[in-house]
Amino acid sequence: MQFRYLGNSGLKISEIIYGNWLTHGSQVENEVATASVHAALDAGITTFDTADAYANTAAEKVLGDALKGQRRQSLEIFTKVYWPTGPRGHNDTGLSRKHIMESIDGSLERLGTDYVDLYQAHRYDSETPLEETMQAFADIVRAGKALYIGVSEWNAQQLRDAHALSKELGFQLISNQPQYSMLWRVIEAEVVPTSEELGISQIVWSPVAQGVLTGKYKPGAELPAGSRATDEKGGAGAIKDFLTDDVLGAVQRLQPIADEAGLTLAQLAVAWVLQNPNVAGAIVGASRPEQVASNAQAAGVTLDAEALKRIDEVILPVAKTDPSLTKSPATRVA
Repeated sequence: MQFRYLGNSGLKISEIIYGNWLTHGSQVENEVATASVHAALDAGITTFDTADAYANTAAEKVLGDALKGQRRQSLEIFTKVYWPTGPRGHNDTGLSRKHIMESIDGSLERLGTDYVDLYQAHRYDSETPLEETMQAFADIVRAGKALYIGVSEWNAQQLRDAHALSKELGFQLISNQPQYSMLWRVIEAEVVPTSEELGISQIVWSPVAQGVLTGKYKPGAELPAGSRATDEKGGAGAIKDFLTDDVLGAVQRLQPIADEAGLTLAQLAVAWVLQNPNVAGAIVGASRPEQVASNAQAAGVTLDAEALKRIDEVILPVAKTDPSLTKSPATRVA
C-alpha cells in the first residue's frame, strides 16, 4: 500500500480507501462486511470512509464494530453529515449548527471512537449560512471531535468561499469528495485547479463508475442477475446513465490496455484516478472480501503516457466532462 498527504496537511492516508456506501447495514450481511473490513486491513488499507446517512446510521455502527480491537492511532476514520437521518424530522438534515453538533456525537458513538480524522459536509447546504456551518466545524475541531474538515461534491466557488472562512476560523479545510472516474470527469476543468491552488485534495468515490468499468456489463446483453444495475435499492438509479451501448462498447475496448499493464479492468480504473496528482485516495467498496484485495493492487501503479493517451482515445468521447454537473441539491432533502 502507498500513502499520500491529504491536502495541505500532515495527514497521510492510504491511496486505496475502504468505503461502505450501499453495502454495510443494507446490501451485505454484517459478517461479510466485517470480513471485508478485515481484508482491507490485511491489504494495508488504513483509511475508512462512511457517513451517518448510509443505511440510516447502520453503516457507521457496522464499521465501528468491524474495527474494534484495532489500534486507533493506526487508522484514519472519515464520516459525513448532511443527508437526513433518524426519523427525518425538520432539523434532521442539512448543515445547520444544530444538525452538525448533534450528528457528530451520534457518529462518534456508533463508530466507537472519541474522534474522527476527517469530518465532511456531505453536500453544500444552500439554506444555511456558510458562516454558521463553518463555525460549527471549527468548534468541533477545537473540541477534539474531528481533526480535519472536508466536503463532498462542492463546486469551485463553494470550495473557495469555505476555504477562506476556514482560514479565518483557524482550522484546515483539506479535502473534497467528488465522483470521479474515466467516465465522469466533471471536476477536471474547475474543481481540480481551484483545489490545487487552495491546498485541497480529492478523495474520489465511484472510481469504477458503479461497476461499469469492470467490464461486466456488455453492450446489447442482459444485465447480470444480482448486479447493482438490477437492484433498485442498491444503486440502480446511479448506474443507469452509464448503461448505454456506446459507453459499454468503449469500456470493452479498454481490455487490451489493461492486459498490457497486467491489470484487471477494475484495477486499471482505480489506478487511472490515482494518476491525477490532486487525488489523494480512491474509495472502493466491496460486497465480498476478495474484491477488496483485488482493488488494493491498484495502489502504487504508474500508467505511462502512452497508456493514458490510449485510454483517452477510447473513453473521452463518451465521458461526462461538463463542470456544471458538479452540484449539490438546490434545496435540502427532508
